[in-house]
Amino acid sequence: MRRGIAATALVATLALAATACGGDSGSGKSDGPVTITWWDTSNATNEGPTYKALVKKFEKANPDIKVTYVNVPFDTAQNKFTTAAGSKGAPDVMRSDVGWTPGFVKSQFLAPLDGTPAVASAGGIDPTLLKQAQVDGKQYGVPLVTDTLGLLWNKDLLKKAGYDKAPTTLAEVKAVAKAVESKTDAEGFWLHDDSYYLMPFLYGEGTDMVDAGAKKITVNSAPAVKAVTEAKDLLHAPGVHKLDVTANKYANMQDAFVNGKVAMIVQGPWELTNIYKGAAFKDPANLGIAPVPAGSTGTAGAPLGGHNLVAYAGQDAQHLKASEKFIGFMTSAATQTEITLKNGTLPTRSDAVTPAVQKEPGVSEFQALLKNGKARPALPEYSSLYADLLTNYTEILQGKSSVQSGLDATAKSYKKLLPDFTD
Repeated sequence: MRRGIAATALVATLALAATACGGDSGSGKSDGPVTITWWDTSNATNEGPTYKALVKKFEKANPDIKVTYVNVPFDTAQNKFTTAAGSKGAPDVMRSDVGWTPGFVKSQFLAPLDGTPAVASAGGIDPTLLKQAQVDGKQYGVPLVTDTLGLLWNKDLLKKAGYDKAPTTLAEVKAVAKAVESKTDAEGFWLHDDSYYLMPFLYGEGTDMVDAGAKKITVNSAPAVKAVTEAKDLLHAPGVHKLDVTANKYANMQDAFVNGKVAMIVQGPWELTNIYKGAAFKDPANLGIAPVPAGSTGTAGAPLGGHNLVAYAGQDAQHLKASEKFIGFMTSAATQTEITLKNGTLPTRSDAVTPAVQKEPGVSEFQALLKNGKARPALPEYSSLYADLLTNYTEILQGKSSVQSGLDATAKSYKKLLPDFTD
């Protein structure tokens, strides 16, 4: 999941209606090039330029197809696509978070891609990632990039505090954070209160927000209560930055880490480009990347996220054919290699991991963490579960509600969303 941090594109809102063409494709007959629209939800500053250049490369190789590129802020894209698709004005292709795909399929917004040019070279893609883009055995998305969360640490600060390795448990995180604060001018750890970043705590206690297979709500179970309690205890430990609930909390965390004001954060590979530009990481070797700390079960796990390219079901045959060809190009081995080298994101296919990619700072380390990644269930409502959890999780961390009562409130809201689930 690209976690709510894509830079806003100021022209996006005005461009949506003007460029969305899926619902206005007409008969599909045209004497000129077919024009398709692509909504890209990547970071407009760090990643957008690479995707724009790839669009030009695709158009040069396919003069009969034109691609209108629109960067849509990630945190508003899901709702905008839902609104646009409902009125038959959606883009032909969208960069969709892996968690959105099942919901879009349930709403009949996406076209199946099986047997099309979109998946012609999909054999090199990790089978787990391909499956994550399937619903009822049909392929509705093709993985473009993947990601997970890891513990990022400033080697120089930890060395000054007396440590040469990353902590592997929450108890060790507390010990290292305390030492960093007492022996350096920095803080030891920053806890981001986003519900997505809570997931490693839940996985570390062997649970999730729900058990999709058993159709059971587990967000207020005993293991979940323990997980959130562990997060709250960590927040109040010496050397841990006090809770930031401002609108700029994510940016504040990033700024503190890249400038050496905090030694450890939990973060994903989408920020590698920014991190290596920071004052503390002018020497890329100073960045340590390790698995998220394990919970009491001894398990260290993090969400397996990323983005699929999907095609709007409302476009006509001519536009759909062009869209499928574009998706196949963007998810090919050569294109994914280029995206990785320029953006620092992780490829979804093994044949894109070239020697050059292996040498790219941070990429190999994050690739190694994928084995601990936990795929999301093919539950259309799953991505919507984060919102209510976020509200109650923040209130728990602020002390406005107890852990149990906050999670009980979350479970109650889940019951409305998932009426056939038990609690």
